[in-house]
Amino acid sequence: MADRLLKPSLLLIAALLSGFWLSCKKEQSVEKQASVPESVHQSLSQKGQDMSEEIIKSDKEWCDLLTPEQYKITRKKGTEPAFSGQYYNFKGRGIYQCVCCGNELFSSETKFDSGTGWPSFWEPISEQNVEKAPDRSLRRIRTEVICSRCGAHLGHVFDDGPQPTGLRYCINSAALKFIEDKDK
Repeated sequence: MADRLLKPSLLLIAALLSGFWLSCKKEQSVEKQASVPESVHQSLSQKGQDMSEEIIKSDKEWCDLLTPEQYKITRKKGTEPAFSGQYYNFKGRGIYQCVCCGNELFSSETKFDSGTGWPSFWEPISEQNVEKAPDRSLRRIRTEVICSRCGAHLGHVFDDGPQPTGLRYCINSAALKFIEDKDK
């Protein structure tokens, strides 16, 4: 009788231990993936390499990496006050990257003055670099714009922008990092 009870118990323990081991291996893989140094990101970006590998970090890691304002906006879906951000009236020529992961999001070539108090663009550098999701946090449905690489909340997109797209990507300055184009 004891032998019949012992065998299923041992099988259950073995299954639990193998699941735990696989879980630990997955966490180690994610940690290695997420700990790519900034210099490597810049090097890959400058060489035009694919930066689509997903970045996954814990809340603590994001808190350590970002300012409190950047964390509130990009990780907790906050919004900076209108006309308060660093880039809403900025005229530099270059690329706007995700402040969290360096993913290239918008070009100064597509930036325009929307009069809203936030940096506005009529098109991302690549549709693959941003994702869109329904946002039901207010009493109306909006479309949230998210970094496709790290999941950072960037802002929202509206259909009242200029041609050729008719879109207005309304983006929080705190979600962006500007890289000047030194050739122009």
